[in-house]
Amino acid sequence: MGSWVGFLAGCAPMVSSSVACMFTQQGRKGTNQDAMIVWEAGGIVCEHPVDFGSNKDTVFCGVFDGHGPFGHLAAKRVRDSLPSKLCSQWKAAMERGKESNNTNINGSVGSMNSDETSSLNPWMKNGKNMRTWKILRRLTWDVFCQIIQGEELVFANVGDSRAVLGTRDDDDTLMAVQLTVDLKPNLPKESERIKQFKGRVFALQDEPDVPRVWLPHDDSPGLAMARAFGDFCLKEYGVIAVPEISYHRVTKRDEFIVMATDGVWDVLSNQDVVDIVSLAPTRTTAARSVVDIAVRAWRVKYPTSKIDDCAVVCLYLHNSSLVSEVKTKKDASQELPSTKDATAMPGTVSEDKCP
Repeated sequence: MGSWVGFLAGCAPMVSSSVACMFTQQGRKGTNQDAMIVWEAGGIVCEHPVDFGSNKDTVFCGVFDGHGPFGHLAAKRVRDSLPSKLCSQWKAAMERGKESNNTNINGSVGSMNSDETSSLNPWMKNGKNMRTWKILRRLTWDVFCQIIQGEELVFANVGDSRAVLGTRDDDDTLMAVQLTVDLKPNLPKESERIKQFKGRVFALQDEPDVPRVWLPHDDSPGLAMARAFGDFCLKEYGVIAVPEISYHRVTKRDEFIVMATDGVWDVLSNQDVVDIVSLAPTRTTAARSVVDIAVRAWRVKYPTSKIDDCAVVCLYLHNSSLVSEVKTKKDASQELPSTKDATAMPGTVSEDKCP
């Protein structure tokens, strides 16, 4: 699986809306294989608008991190088809009959995967949420996606992209809370499954901190994640495309969510990213700020390595909580230069075009 962004090498588009902004930048490894999308139900003008069961308070977000020589082509197809496919299945499920929706969500954060379908937590006991989970479970992708419906957030990820929440603690300090798990091959559950199907997991000597998945009798392909869309040569050896489903109920303390590919998380901590977003002068520049500082971090931490592609989506949970109102001081050394190849376009929330 790969990803695609709609710009020429060297360009870096930045788009924003009233609820989100996103930015991607090509690294030094060739074609940019990171992409992202934000769809506001009923709020975007495009050829095929998203309509999740006529729920106008729904937002769909996704970041796509590709790999391999044709990764950008595969990611373009997934990015362009996934929202409409999810929407059509959503509508079909709604038409098959609505279940009772009287149960409140008591939990704050939780997750379910393919081995836990029988463990119905409070979120799953809600009939509408059960339908949402069933729809997501039928889809497979090597990306991270999120659906927001009112105060309910549903995440689905395959691979190592990540979602982090910026929220306030009891002392009103902005803190980072990781909402998803990086599905790396060295996770005990992932490693056990891969080895059960005769796949191998080990790291190379020159990168001991990067576990990879290998064929039983051949030192290839060396996939650095335990779940992926595509990579068919490893599907018989434990690499699956079943998304990890997580959820979160938004509270008044929650301010924003940052979704990013591993090019960001490899060099910045969760708290680093949350602080950067909170220090951005406007919502339209928050994602750009994260990417710019991540690129700088790559040059400092890994001066001999090629900078990875970076893609970031910042989603704001409360329209009244402006980033510029956060009472923190921005260090002068973190001032970001303006560039001619990045222009905010208010009201536009699709990275390239709608499916």
